[in-house]
Amino acid sequence: STADAVLSAVDGPILLFDGVCNLCNETVRFVVDHDGDGRVSFAPLQSPVGRALLERFGLPTETVDSVVLIEGERVSRRSDAALRVTRYLDDPLPAASLFELVPAPLRDAAYDMVADHRYRVFGRKESCPVPEPETRERFLDGSFD
Repeated sequence: STADAVLSAVDGPILLFDGVCNLCNETVRFVVDHDGDGRVSFAPLQSPVGRALLERFGLPTETVDSVVLIEGERVSRRSDAALRVTRYLDDPLPAASLFELVPAPLRDAAYDMVADHRYRVFGRKESCPVPEPETRERFLDGSFD
């Protein structure tokens, strides 16, 4: 399958994000800028490869209300994904993963509040923007077909 081919070709975590959300795109840019080793790969949830990965892990393909982090066979969503991705960033950002000690229902309530209002506060694009040439290799093939 497409998802299995992607998983076998990528050595490192994959971050799936809402490609039309301005906040989400800025978050991806932040991760790119602070992942000096270039370990994290990306794909919009709305892309063919994003949908294939969601299907592979039994997640709904029509929803774009959650960031998804895939680490091998481990899948994290919402606040778990947002905190786990910091483990791959340059110091001192991995320390943010300590917020995982906060109970998930509290973290996810805060996450959901931001997610519910992100388009109104930060705006949205009509379509997923194509990444800049210098970061294009960080985006999975099929992300922008």
